[in-house]
Amino acid sequence: MTNRQYAGKEINCDDEGYFIDPVQWSCEIAIEMAREEGIEFTAKHMEVLCYLRENHFRHKNVSLRNINHSGIITLKEFYAMFPGAPLRTAYRLAGLPKPESCV
Repeated sequence: MTNRQYAGKEINCDDEGYFIDPVQWSCEIAIEMAREEGIEFTAKHMEVLCYLRENHFRHKNVSLRNINHSGIITLKEFYAMFPGAPLRTAYRLAGLPKPESCV
């Protein structure tokens, strides 16, 4: 476990940067984290992160298939918005634990 500073708050994260306690998350933190990742944060990013958070708390895990069927974003758009490892990056920015589907 490691502590990181975002938006003036100390956040408890695991060694890969995933939040230990998702309640510590805020929009300001997501924006700052996105900036560190080199992502130009938009309202669409926030919409996706809120979708992930809502569904995580309901179902504990969200797959790429769920995201594609969300009506919020297509997979192509998702991959473009969160380059590299999109699900991992989006979960980290949403203040959630590492997704079960990511090894």
